Amino acid sequence: MTKLSVNINKIATLRNARGGNVPDLLQVAKDIQKFGGQGITIHPRPDERHIRYQDARDLKNVVYTEFNIEGNPQHNFIDLVLECKPEQVTLVPDAIGAITSSAGWDTIKHQAYLTEVIQ
Repeated sequence: MTKLSVNINKIATLRNARGGNVPDLLQVAKDIQKFGGQGITIHPRPDERHIRYQDARDLKNVVYTEFNIEGNPQHNFIDLVLECKPEQVTLVPDAIGAITSSAGWDTIKHQAYLTEVIQ
């Protein structure tokens, strides 16, 4: 069965642009779940230009559906995932300065690296 997981990165981008906490990211996550969303997805980047690492920690306390954290498996990201223990982790091979992700992993070429990261 297909499930809807809503990526809330752009909500965080808007909040960050305005300063303060409007819109309230935690309330948005609660509302998405209340209205039938079956998951919350975030993609914290090293520069924290939208989702901040603290957002992931805070969301863990309000997300009762599937929590998916996606990102490039650098050390800080792996530490965050191990701390938050989401139901799903999506590994994304985006470059540090990339504006957005544009491709998936070449799993043959990066097999040894991905095997090590997953373990």
